[in-house]
Amino acid sequence: MTDADDKELTARKDRERDELYALDISGVEWHSAPGTEEHEERVEIAYLPEGAVAMRSSLDPDTVLRYTEAEWRAFVLGARDGEFDLRPMAHNGGLDAE
Repeated sequence: MTDADDKELTARKDRERDELYALDISGVEWHSAPGTEEHEERVEIAYLPEGAVAMRSSLDPDTVLRYTEAEWRAFVLGARDGEFDLRPMAHNGGLDAE
């Protein structure tokens, strides 16, 4: 990848991020994991246009993170592979507890 290609990619990603955060999400429907109660601390997500996703904590609903479709896909696939497991294991770069 050339320096010009790298700068173009960075500029495109910056535009995508700016457009994503400019979206009015005041009317989106928030979803949480099945079985969680309204009063429980939980992560909530909302589906946005073009496959993007917004995510927030039920304890701080005014702080909202937004992810492009590619970012969200990478996160979900990483989570499925155990990359974000809380206990370090061999499959996520840590050592087995044994």
